[in-house]
Amino acid sequence: METRDIEHYRHRLVELRVEHRDLDDVITRLVKDPLVDELELKRLKKRKLLLKDMIAHLESKLIPDLNA
Repeated sequence: METRDIEHYRHRLVELRVEHRDLDDVITRLVKDPLVDELELKRLKKRKLLLKDMIAHLESKLIPDLNA
């Protein structure tokens, strides 16, 4: 893997982690609101799970292959 790719993955990881954290904050606030739109809350939670999967995927790309 090239150094340029590694830096791109690291930068993307930072972006995804920030978005994941921000979504977590929004979801936490919305859960406390009795008038919350349940469909919107469900969409946000789904997006948060997608971000978690994307983060895990990029992290796995950055971890060197132990069998190599």
